[in-house]
Amino acid sequence: MAETKKSTTLAVIGGGPGGYAAAFMAADLGLQVTLIDPEENPGGVCLYRGCIPSKALLHVAKLISESRDAADWGITFTQPKIDVKKLRAWKDGVVERLTGGVGQLAKQRKVEFIRGMAKFVDAKTLEVKAQDGGNIRLSFEHAIIATGSRPTVIPKLAPDSPRVINSTGALNIKDIPKSMLVVGGGYIGLEMGTVYATLGAKVTVVEMLSGLLPGVDRDLVSVLSKRLDGLFDKIILNTTVSKMKEQKNGIKVTLESKDGETQEKLFDKVLISVGRRPNSENLGLENTKVKVTEKGFIEVNLQRKTAEPTIYAIGDVAGEPMLAHKASHEGRVAAEAISGKKVAFEPQAIPVVVFTDPEVAWCGLTQTQAKEQGLDVEVIRFPWAASGRSLTLGRTDGVTKLVIDKKTERVLGVGITGPNAGDLIAEGVLAVEMGAVAADVGLTIHPHPTLSETLMEAADIFYGTSTHYYRPKKR
Repeated sequence: MAETKKSTTLAVIGGGPGGYAAAFMAADLGLQVTLIDPEENPGGVCLYRGCIPSKALLHVAKLISESRDAADWGITFTQPKIDVKKLRAWKDGVVERLTGGVGQLAKQRKVEFIRGMAKFVDAKTLEVKAQDGGNIRLSFEHAIIATGSRPTVIPKLAPDSPRVINSTGALNIKDIPKSMLVVGGGYIGLEMGTVYATLGAKVTVVEMLSGLLPGVDRDLVSVLSKRLDGLFDKIILNTTVSKMKEQKNGIKVTLESKDGETQEKLFDKVLISVGRRPNSENLGLENTKVKVTEKGFIEVNLQRKTAEPTIYAIGDVAGEPMLAHKASHEGRVAAEAISGKKVAFEPQAIPVVVFTDPEVAWCGLTQTQAKEQGLDVEVIRFPWAASGRSLTLGRTDGVTKLVIDKKTERVLGVGITGPNAGDLIAEGVLAVEMGAVAADVGLTIHPHPTLSETLMEAADIFYGTSTHYYRPKKR
């Protein structure tokens, strides 16, 4: 098939939340935009194989979990029957509806969408191999790399077996195994472990470090750990997987503890969730001045511009944290910079949410980071056992914490563990981003009875004036 020549003002490589947000913003600003992605519609990992399908399954898990909790309130349901095929179809339907909607938005904005894979020929030219077999030579004035990331693999450890899956395989939910090992106690492993355990699998989590969710403040994690202790069959810490071998009846796994002791266990399935790596290979970057770090991240400045003036990079491929909402904001900044606006990506707070049950969410400065930086802060915790709304939900195990600068009284960070923490953290992000002091949060009238009041009460504790929690005034 002959090569087709095309040109565009802006070429966006990758149609995930960062890529399509950048493309749409650029189109709204009047630029001619071409968006390139191998999928049928924009959406990327987030919509197709990440955020959206996992949250759909987690919602089902939460529904089942709440039905079991209801027995404590005098309401008993029969044991749920899981129709895996129908559950999978529902999850896929959510994905199709969202990705189809994004495809329509692209058409409405007159963004040209090319289904294919792109590679740089030079700093102003792309070679695109289209899904239909055609080759396109696309010249551009600017390009944005938004190619995302993929699950980290352990080729020497994991056998090539359908019983050994990554997060993408877990989301396909072909069946509910009797037993499952989750390798990695990070957010992906805990989220998918929660889904499978709630649906009936005996789940064991193995983590090489001393606690789940490494890097997260321990008081936030401890609330989650207590509930997971009851949900999971086992949580094994300070332990690595040293060997896997497929057998007729499962995967035999050798676990090695920190002190060298080993044990063998058999599982129907093994989910490997030990992180993600950026998709910066096979892009032809060697034909440009773009610089890549040892870990595979593309180096960018505050406008998301690379060392090649015509090329920008956003999202997972441009560095941590690997979050869809971070990518979307970076994409908008890059598009505005290309259109000539004076902008920079320098947020004070990027929220992180673990969608387990309970959810764990935080933003801004963590207590651990404050200690490492030697900052003079006061850490305030409001226990959800003192919240009227949490009592009505039968979930009093949550906590809301504020990290406050003692001298200026500014809210530097917020952490929440409990149901709907992912929604509640947005107020914390706003407080940190706006430079709010504790009094601003405390004087903001929150609706009653709601979980949002826990933020207000935490701020009041700082001054010793919380209505529902007594602490003698220190100042």
